[in-house]
Amino acid sequence: MPIGGNKQPAGVSELDEAIVTSSLSGREWDVSGSSSRMLHSRVLTDYSAAGFAKIAALEGGNSLEYCFGCGKCVPVCPVDLVSEYGPRKIHRAVQTGFDLFKSDELWKCTTCGNCLRVCPKEVNMIEVMPAVREVAMVEGTIPDELQQVMEKTFRYGNALGENPRRRHAWTKGAGVEVRVLANDPSPVDVLFYVEDYWSYHPRGQQAAQAFARIMSSLNVDFAILGAEEKTLGDSQRLAGEKGLFESLMEEVVDVLAKYQFNRIVTPDPHGFNALKKIYPKYGHTFEAFHYSQLLAPLLDQIDFAGSLDATVTFHDPCYLGRHNGEYEAPRKIIEAIPGVKLLEMGRCRENSYCCGGGGGGMWLDGFNSNQLSERLSERRVREAAATGADILAVACPYEVSRFEDAAKSTGNEGLRVMDIAEMVDIAMRGEDWRS
Repeated sequence: MPIGGNKQPAGVSELDEAIVTSSLSGREWDVSGSSSRMLHSRVLTDYSAAGFAKIAALEGGNSLEYCFGCGKCVPVCPVDLVSEYGPRKIHRAVQTGFDLFKSDELWKCTTCGNCLRVCPKEVNMIEVMPAVREVAMVEGTIPDELQQVMEKTFRYGNALGENPRRRHAWTKGAGVEVRVLANDPSPVDVLFYVEDYWSYHPRGQQAAQAFARIMSSLNVDFAILGAEEKTLGDSQRLAGEKGLFESLMEEVVDVLAKYQFNRIVTPDPHGFNALKKIYPKYGHTFEAFHYSQLLAPLLDQIDFAGSLDATVTFHDPCYLGRHNGEYEAPRKIIEAIPGVKLLEMGRCRENSYCCGGGGGGMWLDGFNSNQLSERLSERRVREAAATGADILAVACPYEVSRFEDAAKSTGNEGLRVMDIAEMVDIAMRGEDWRS
């Protein structure tokens, strides 16, 4: 086989005469000639370690060079299915002189965690990518649309750049009383941390209203922060804005210290991840739940007035499932709704596909449009539609709008995208989900 580039043929040594004697039986074997052949150690000269050294110098950046090229990460990488990507490919690129700090490749990773799940060397891209992105943030080499989101978050305390005074405007359409702690600061059991997309996005507001009605019907003692709420900032952190995340966290903690509550419930798996894993690292510990974890134990108290009569498939949010191990609570809720048949997609639970919204991807669809063959949300909608389900159920505020857009762009308008809170609420009220 011809050898090109910088590769050199391996050196070989053989012994003309060699005898091996068993230490147990004393028997001798003749291993002369080719039977004693050994390859010489070879000094690799076709790459530099400088790229790894630069990344490893960053907090959380050292594991990239652990990669030994097995390639298990590539077939489970959601981005590789619509592009050329994966930790092994990035490792090889850095090995051959690629500057990840200034590359568009830096922004494709959604930090979904599926590569880490299968990696035998524990190459942790959930730490590597934010570390490198943080440098890019400082140097100003980030996509414009991401820069705009960071500026909105800094100025308004939410990624959408909405007026903080309108954060609880959604409560007017809930049809039940929603207590705002600034108006009634008495102790409360559940602090409902609404987060950005349930507060401001029209489809998110519908889910927030549905969840408020459910909690009210279950006599859950809950309240919200209203205009005092700011995003918990986990997606901003993973996109590389650690400084902004820390600033937001301190403001959030100061507001929370004003009130007495037993636990925090949020619909946002990204915010949930921040409260469960990241805030405690800074000394801020709360009893935090995803809203599916609050509802699942209360299912026997729900009085359903109607039946949904639909086949449903469920998309596991990466930051609820892979990152925090919760797969059952959403499924228990879905299966408790009368008239629902749950169909699983081929990629589900630990191996669920990613919607593309994590790690800052929520705000990079424009940037990625010229680099991916299709959006990850479009790929996922095709998988959901292939099950024949009527409804694609979700449990993350990022996903309703992403998947509804994807259903339209892929010609799957017949697939209805609904938050599981909306499904429960509709069945409780005996309404028709098709209307």
